Amino acid sequence: MSDGKIRQIAFYGKGGIGKSTTSQNTLASMAEKGQRILIVGCDPKADSTRLILHCKAQTTVLHLAAERGAVEDIELEEVVITGFRDIRCVESGGPEPGVGCAGRGIITAINFLEENGAYSDVDFVSYDVLGDVVCGGFAMPIREGKAQEIYIVTSGEMMAMFAANNIARGVLKYAHTGGVRLGGLICNSRQTDREDELISTLAARLNTHMIHFVPRDNIVQHAELRRMTVNEYAPDSKQANEYRTLADKIINNTTLTVPTPIEMDELEDLLIEFGILESEENAAKMISQADAAKKLEDVQGEALEAVKKGNVEIVSGS
Repeated sequence: MSDGKIRQIAFYGKGGIGKSTTSQNTLASMAEKGQRILIVGCDPKADSTRLILHCKAQTTVLHLAAERGAVEDIELEEVVITGFRDIRCVESGGPEPGVGCAGRGIITAINFLEENGAYSDVDFVSYDVLGDVVCGGFAMPIREGKAQEIYIVTSGEMMAMFAANNIARGVLKYAHTGGVRLGGLICNSRQTDREDELISTLAARLNTHMIHFVPRDNIVQHAELRRMTVNEYAPDSKQANEYRTLADKIINNTTLTVPTPIEMDELEDLLIEFGILESEENAAKMISQADAAKKLEDVQGEALEAVKKGNVEIVSGS
């Protein structure tokens, strides 16, 4: 490794939250600002670098090691590919579904990269990590003190917030042994009600900050369809500037904290407070009202059916 000036960061988040998209767009903007970047994809889907490499076929470390018989038989140049804005890209890979530990690829890849000098001449090493599963392998960048700054990509949706809280719990577990810290929450907007305020409040509860609110914009999907970051596809767009702002905030971030994860009850109370989740009392009331309406509908239906069959005589007033 280099002289210690390298900042090792990691992006974690619930599957489907847009973690890889957010990280690649942000890292492209950081590279635009002169930062030298190495991306280490730690997701078995191996999609952490597709926008940087324009979806070039990138052989993963674990796949090549399996072909050769040992990771020692791999050359660094075979797995490190340079993409947009000279960003270096590596995918750790994973085993076939249902076979072995997906975290094994992460451990193998990081050790291989360190031993072969891949971290030389870079300012940032970024790990893109699956956040739904907090197992030993996926926690490896945190557990071994590789990643010093953790950025959690989340949204105002309940499961995304639940995953963020779980990841914060994982950071706390290793904060005092590995020195890892939480750099902040990135809200990748899903346009839920009061989303900005909700994630800011969650961040405060977790003893961190919402480092940036990324608004939803279809231009991100348009760029993805072309296997490009927004920075490359539409550099003058408003969304490209959002990622540049986030890049600046990460580059200059000094708010690195030990998180304070909350209990599930507190998270549910927060969701109730913001109207995302109904309280048990309100839910029971709504169920009761729905049941009453259904019973009334049934009674009215039975009465109408009886009239049709002539079982009920309708007497009109004089």
